[in-house]
Amino acid sequence: MVSPVTVVKSEGPKLVPFFKATCVYFVLWLPSSSPSWVSALIKCLPIFCLWLFLLAHGLGFLLTHPSATRIFVGLVFSAIGDAFLIWQDQGYFVHGVLMFAVTHMLYASAFGMRPLGLRTGLLMVILSGLCYAFLYPNLTGAFTYLVGVYVAIIGFMGWRAMAGLQLVGAAWRWTELAAGTGALLFIVSDLTIALDKFCFPVPYSRAFIMSTYYAAQMLIALSAVESREPVEDYRLSKAK
Repeated sequence: MVSPVTVVKSEGPKLVPFFKATCVYFVLWLPSSSPSWVSALIKCLPIFCLWLFLLAHGLGFLLTHPSATRIFVGLVFSAIGDAFLIWQDQGYFVHGVLMFAVTHMLYASAFGMRPLGLRTGLLMVILSGLCYAFLYPNLTGAFTYLVGVYVAIIGFMGWRAMAGLQLVGAAWRWTELAAGTGALLFIVSDLTIALDKFCFPVPYSRAFIMSTYYAAQMLIALSAVESREPVEDYRLSKAK
């Protein structure tokens, strides 16, 4: 098991561009009412930096670790989704939602199905159901179904991220903690978006949504560093 101090020392410098790009976003704070390619670039820049963070571990690392590759591809779809959401008032909100749905499926695939964690899964089903039940009276048209499917997908991703999480004992791993915390923050960020769009104005929603979102993406990217399945183990598991 790698200690958190070792992780900070080895991975911290690689995340400096991400932190700088995040600061640029919050300092410039371009108005969301005036979408442009410049604002899209600034919003996506922290995610681009997370691409570089994973690539800094070497292309060979991504090629030999399927779960890390899936997280990388998930970050690519996230950036596309971010760009679509810049123009959400021009009719691209659904496009952004679809991109993030693909992202969550890729993340869930990266986290894998072992251990199964049925109790965690049941808890996520209950929480997802309660969230959808709260949102449902305010949904109309296609959103009635789209939001339901999206809630199910992100709930599934959260289950897979937290299924292997153990906070004590020899089985504790910081990667599971990073993945579980990142998934939880992603759910909180997206739930805030849904509440603000469909139910009622959330105070300081943009700041809260983006801070939890960037933190979630960073933690999920960080969880790929000590990847779960080298390619040989992956092939063996598929052969069984």
